[in-house]
Amino acid sequence: MTQRALPSLSQGTRITGRARGTLAATLREHYEKGASIRALAAQMGRSYGFVHRLLSEDGVQLRGRGGATQGKKARR
Repeated sequence: MTQRALPSLSQGTRITGRARGTLAATLREHYEKGASIRALAAQMGRSYGFVHRLLSEDGVQLRGRGGATQGKKARR
């Protein structure tokens, strides 16, 4: 199955109804294949918060931030 292309949306364009659901499904496809929220936002020309909100509204299980975790420091 091929991924749908992400649309380029101008900042502030309202996305409602069926178009919002379709966009959320497309974002979900890309996110579940490994794309980051920041990468998706940059590709679309929208904010991180917009993409995060759409994924959350669509019920996507968001990945953790990764990187170093706080805990016991390794002994040298």
